[in-house]
Amino acid sequence: MPEISRFYGIIIAMFYSEHNPPHFHARYAESKVAIEIRTLRVLEGGLPPRALGLVMEWASLHQNELLRDWDLARKGKTPDKIEPLK
Repeated sequence: MPEISRFYGIIIAMFYSEHNPPHFHARYAESKVAIEIRTLRVLEGGLPPRALGLVMEWASLHQNELLRDWDLARKGKTPDKIEPLK
């Protein structure tokens, strides 16, 4: 599971050969969530509200980059790193 970004203790990653819809995974402490890239809808799991808000803010700023990384990961290539939330 390649890590594509890390900020405020949150790790953002994508798995190779994942199922549709395009999504990414976020981990914070013991919590995990999968978020659809196009709609920013939570597919499964959950994070504490503040952490989830930071992830959503970051994802909304980087949707195009996330979609490019999704395409790379689906082809078995390493996704590019994406700038963390500042």
